[in-house]
Amino acid sequence: MITEDIRKTIVAELPNILKTDKKVQDVAIRLLRRQFADKKRTEDRIDRILDELAAERERQDKRWEELRIEREKRWAEQEKKWEEQKLKWEEQNKKWWENQKAINQMLEEIKALSRKHDSTLGALGARWGLRSEQSFRNALKGILEDTSNLEVVNVAEFDDEGVVFGRPDQVELDIIIRNGLLYICEIKSSMSKADMIIFKRKADFYQRRHNREATKLIVISPMVDPKAMVTAKEYGIEVYSYIEDVEFE
Repeated sequence: MITEDIRKTIVAELPNILKTDKKVQDVAIRLLRRQFADKKRTEDRIDRILDELAAERERQDKRWEELRIEREKRWAEQEKKWEEQKLKWEEQNKKWWENQKAINQMLEEIKALSRKHDSTLGALGARWGLRSEQSFRNALKGILEDTSNLEVVNVAEFDDEGVVFGRPDQVELDIIIRNGLLYICEIKSSMSKADMIIFKRKADFYQRRHNREATKLIVISPMVDPKAMVTAKEYGIEVYSYIEDVEFE
């Protein structure tokens, strides 16, 4: 065994020997080469590791790109489904509103027919004395105000000259003012020729007294005598059987 003194001597002298003795250098290199890789092997190993890392990075980048493409594809498919659902909903909503509109229109038509039916029965009732003329007029005035969003104003003025009835008397008529236009109305359960003439006189009386010309003279009555229709045409009076048919400018 190497003694401690010899070991110390080798450690102290070895560096100088390695510097000057070629054989000792070769022996040392051979011994150390077993423990440590040379420069080329080390560089080759590093290059191999770097290549493996680059290849792994490339595989990861490729995988990420595939995932990105797949995600965008799924997103596009989902957006397409959402758009299809949106179109279906809009179509269903449109159909629902169309159906609702048609139903509402049918209901309005039914209401209009019902009102016409009621006004006809009311006119018959007034004519046969089952209800008063005033109640019939009030009912039709209410319908007119509800359906046309208009206010029908009853006017009562005294004709002291007797131009309407041939003697001084109170004159009553209904007027409507819409958008600055004046409409003079007569609402009765039935109209004879004499009634039509009286209405024309009342309208003329009102226009002269207030110095204002009416846009239209309107008669609303479910039952109008044919002779009264001829008189109305001569006077330019518009005649309507039902409230719903009245036209305003």
